[in-house]
Amino acid sequence: MSDSSRDTAEGAGWGTAERGAYTRLMPRRTEKISWLDPRMLWAARNGVLASWLGDPTGRTRGRWVAQRAAAGAPADKLIRRDDPDRFSFLVIGDTGEGDDPQYAVVPGFLKVGQDTRFAVLASDVIYPVGSADDYGTKFFRPYQDYQAPIYAIPGNHDWYEDLGGFMRVFCDDAPPLTPEPGPRPLTRAWLRSLLWHRPRPDDGRHLDEDRKLRSSPAQQAVQPGPYWAIDAGPIRIIGIDTGLLGTLDAEQGAWLREVSKGPRPKILVTGSPLYVDGEHHPCPIDGGGTVDDIVRDPDHHYVAAIGGDIHNYQRYPVDVDGRIIQYVVSGGGGAFMHATHTIPRVSVANVTERDFRCYPLRGDSLAFYSRLYGRRLRLRRLFTLTEAEATAVIAQRLGITPARAPGAGARVTRRTRLVASLLGTGRRPDRKARFRLPVRKVYTQLFSPSSATYSPPFFKCFLRLDVSPDAIRLRCHAATGNRAQELAPPVEDEVTIPLVPQE
Repeated sequence: MSDSSRDTAEGAGWGTAERGAYTRLMPRRTEKISWLDPRMLWAARNGVLASWLGDPTGRTRGRWVAQRAAAGAPADKLIRRDDPDRFSFLVIGDTGEGDDPQYAVVPGFLKVGQDTRFAVLASDVIYPVGSADDYGTKFFRPYQDYQAPIYAIPGNHDWYEDLGGFMRVFCDDAPPLTPEPGPRPLTRAWLRSLLWHRPRPDDGRHLDEDRKLRSSPAQQAVQPGPYWAIDAGPIRIIGIDTGLLGTLDAEQGAWLREVSKGPRPKILVTGSPLYVDGEHHPCPIDGGGTVDDIVRDPDHHYVAAIGGDIHNYQRYPVDVDGRIIQYVVSGGGGAFMHATHTIPRVSVANVTERDFRCYPLRGDSLAFYSRLYGRRLRLRRLFTLTEAEATAVIAQRLGITPARAPGAGARVTRRTRLVASLLGTGRRPDRKARFRLPVRKVYTQLFSPSSATYSPPFFKCFLRLDVSPDAIRLRCHAATGNRAQELAPPVEDEVTIPLVPQE
């Protein structure tokens, strides 16, 4: 097994490593997504409109679900597979930017997934707005050689065109929804409808041709809708659709409560992680209750909850009344990297730094961002930190022992402390920063690296889960874009999850 980022800097992808062969898989021209581009922000405006003027996602989702039910989809939205008691599957999240970071994941994904029965795509299949026109280069082409079905749940970006592209690809080529009557004038809904982004009339004109890239019978998977459950071997995998704003409508909430019943061990897959960045986000359900209430209920026998949306890997083993539920963030499948160095010292639900895991390591994240902004601001001498310097200053600020020692020559200076502070580095809960911007994620979201990240290491990842009657082995594999990690994808984290005994 090759070194991981926890072993050596070379294992993290630093140094003069040979670039991977993933570029051979890419089209000649790739779209360069930049969230600093006003045109891109305007196209992706529906999330902001929903938060200001009311969220229509639940009603639209209900219409999609009703349409699929009328077409013969099972009422319980259950996919019944014939997998044996021992099998493996993959989980990959937030994939579809269609550029180097997405394609850099593909060689390792194919290598590790050779014997897997299926894959689950957790959130944001297509950026920036879920257009059917983008599925060719951002879904069918990169995964054309994965010879098994791929199931998916939508993320907020897939909803920016009312989920039309997603439903056509994953839900038996669902026809467009019949337009609803227009809202009453001079209401919030009326104003929202005037500003709402919608797909072009000819959206998806190349979709039939694109489908040919994944046309073998072994690759086909038809979902009953944007949320579903899969009975596979001894477990049930439940995928939920959290829409534009990270919530569930009442209809989906009632379905989730029903499908969660029973002794079969369960894994939740969601577009909105329940634990992330050292915080608890239980995910509200319209009408009352939360998704995490359902996950924590001992009668439902959940053993893990895996969420996309945040573009890195995090794991929180939470003790719930004497049993451990693994809460995982797995959104590192292809989009730009959300920083981990902004995560403060973890202390949530009795999970501490001793138990918490993340990828990339915080020091690698800080070094990555320092180089990026050193180039962007033309202040390389000031901003750029070596991975050893970044690791050392992270250890000092958070008061933790780093997973990879920074080396004897790494010093924490006034400059490294200043750069760490400017780039939003987390701190210990009992210490306040002297200088920090008020929004911790300003660098990782508003000023995200996006299409600027065109050279390794990319710090991407995906999960492999090996299921047996007694346990699930979950492994997080890294993809840096370097050849060494393509040939032998490092394991950045591994945990064995005991299955709840069935009655």
